[in-house]
Amino acid sequence: MVADVHPIWLAQSKLRRRRYDECIQLCTDALQRNPVDQVAWYLKCRAITLKSWIDDTEIEEEGVADLLMDEHNVAQVARPGTSLARPMTGAAASGQSPVVRPMTGSGRPLTGFVRPGTSAARPGTGSTKPGTALAAALKAARPGTGSSSSSRPLTTSGRFVRLGTASLAAAGHGGPFIAAERLDLRKYAARPHLARVLCDYILYVDHNMQKDHNMQKVLELAGHATAEAGFADWWWKERLGKAYYQLGLLRDAEKQLASAAKNQDMLVLTHQLAKISTRLDQPLAALSLFSEAAGRHPGDIGLLLGQARLQEGLGNRQAALALYHQVLALDASNVEAIACLAADHFYSDQPELALRYYRRLLQMGVVSAETWANLGLCCFYAGQYDFTFSCFERALALAGDAALPDIWYNIGQVAIGIGDLSWAQQCFRLAAALDPGHAEALNNLGVLQLKRRQPQQAASCFRAGMKAADHVFELHYNAALLAHRQGDLQEAVSQVKEALALYPEHTDSLELKKLLKAQLNAL
Repeated sequence: MVADVHPIWLAQSKLRRRRYDECIQLCTDALQRNPVDQVAWYLKCRAITLKSWIDDTEIEEEGVADLLMDEHNVAQVARPGTSLARPMTGAAASGQSPVVRPMTGSGRPLTGFVRPGTSAARPGTGSTKPGTALAAALKAARPGTGSSSSSRPLTTSGRFVRLGTASLAAAGHGGPFIAAERLDLRKYAARPHLARVLCDYILYVDHNMQKDHNMQKVLELAGHATAEAGFADWWWKERLGKAYYQLGLLRDAEKQLASAAKNQDMLVLTHQLAKISTRLDQPLAALSLFSEAAGRHPGDIGLLLGQARLQEGLGNRQAALALYHQVLALDASNVEAIACLAADHFYSDQPELALRYYRRLLQMGVVSAETWANLGLCCFYAGQYDFTFSCFERALALAGDAALPDIWYNIGQVAIGIGDLSWAQQCFRLAAALDPGHAEALNNLGVLQLKRRQPQQAASCFRAGMKAADHVFELHYNAALLAHRQGDLQEAVSQVKEALALYPEHTDSLELKKLLKAQLNAL
């Protein structure tokens, strides 16, 4: 019976069911029989695009180029609470101190959900030194994601070709399905349906293949199509905004997206505009955009999550928690809201409540090394010791190279809790061996070395930790305390100043500074 079905109709069915590879194969066979079949070309182009589609409404990680060549800074020294570079990081503002909850390099508490832009300090906002950000970017770079060693195949034919023939010839020789640089974009702009799929193909497929020069083709095609539509089609203006954003022209992208929002009220436009405001380090403007859109679209989860992320980034913990609770009231299976609430309950000395949230994640199928490690910590601090080590065993079995150092670090914390310092030292050494830049493990390892009366090894651990992460105030305080015990008052004063610069409300650092001042005055 399948042999009697028309291949184009079958390809449409495959596309609707998201079986993209089968749809592409059917369309390829149809194009081999008839290279100018526009329907087969349309379906194949759409299937390839959907296969490579990404959610570009999320704020993405900023690279080294964004850090070193940032020309969009609005204010170099913004007021606290108005910039992601200077959040409200005090204990009264965030509700928790850095002693209780670990902080990022920019001074914000670690979130319970890893999202783009939160795994490290945000470059481009003055929160990180260029050298530190460059080292972090090089460390996080994945092999094989740099500039491509092979460019597009050279084309020898400069003549105009009909629809489908050029793409078929390229695909037959292992090249791309569409060679955008060889197409007459004015001709396609007069055909709205074909122009849209072609625009998305260039935007999501060619650009993902590191053909950044084709982004100019998107601008050309969208410009012609916008003129054909009488400058009243929001879709083409939104694609123009995306192309400008990919090229780094944020102000031009903002103008196009704002113009599109006047033509049509769409949630995707709100997310795109908020992303640009966040990239420009204007979180209050992004919050205003989300609030206005939430008034027009009540109950939309994406708008509530956008506000919660920004409030969390600004240090407004209570406002973020209220928004996450609203999200769960609308969608009880939202992973981000559950994870963030679980982390907050854990650091608020409520491990029993955090345990409920993490068990809910497991019931939903979110089975990962991080989830099991968090469950192990919650079980330990909730007094359920019989489940603690079985959770960590599952975490170690599922962990990859990136998660292993943190898991061994957490096991070391549990070992300290049960009083086995030798086991704790072994765990911290494993964490430091797997990740030489694990500052927390190096700090704890240095403290354990001090307990073993090995001050030189402890000082070496503290120096290595400060070199890897200069935002951890415990390293500076411990180094100052060690220098004070060894009689090096000048080094102790320098280190305690660094600790207070990172956490001005640290009581032990304030007392040590007062003691050092009295001793220096006595000299």
